[in-house]
Amino acid sequence: MRKLVVGTFLTLDGVMQAPGGPDEDRDGGFPHGGWLVPYFDEALVAIMTEWTRRAGAFLLGRRTYEIFAASWPKSTDPADEIATALNTRPKFVASRTLHDLAWNNSVLLGGDIAEAVGRLKAQDGDEIQVHGSSRLLQTLLEHDLVDTLRLWHFPVVLGSGKRLFGEGTLPRSWRLVDRQRSTTGAVLQVYERVGDVRYGEVEVGQETVIFEPGAAAGG
Repeated sequence: MRKLVVGTFLTLDGVMQAPGGPDEDRDGGFPHGGWLVPYFDEALVAIMTEWTRRAGAFLLGRRTYEIFAASWPKSTDPADEIATALNTRPKFVASRTLHDLAWNNSVLLGGDIAEAVGRLKAQDGDEIQVHGSSRLLQTLLEHDLVDTLRLWHFPVVLGSGKRLFGEGTLPRSWRLVDRQRSTTGAVLQVYERVGDVRYGEVEVGQETVIFEPGAAAGG
């Protein structure tokens, strides 16, 4: 069983749209493209490189695929481990509009995306990594397909833009397994999925009571 790992850059208010440049994604008239760039440093690059070494394949939405395919093939330096991985390892693309994938080792996932991703996860191999792909992520979260979240939070608030966790996200609990920071104040947090959300009730002077999902009332 392969793990599906989401790696994404987020503002403090959860926006993930267009971190790398003004014209990366202007959907909704988004005016803040490139908000990540002032916080870029060697620590971030080193951690991203180490992550990429773990990838057996990549899963990308249409827009992210097109952005990557227009730039990463231009990087041919064998010392660039991120470029080498992206250019040589399998890339599965979730799209109903693309028909011709010219980038090396790219495979189109048509039909029911959740079912197709479930089949990929059932195979043996190293982790499947998702980068960017905000619309695809909503489908993956809605169908409980994400095993690991690697989240970079940057010290900036934008107030608008596409967010990682949309309305269709299933209630789930996660366990913090790693935490690092960059020299510019960005904080990396890695979470592994645990399961259902646990609930409780706190009253002053009384014992805290935890309720498990599905527990019968009074049971």
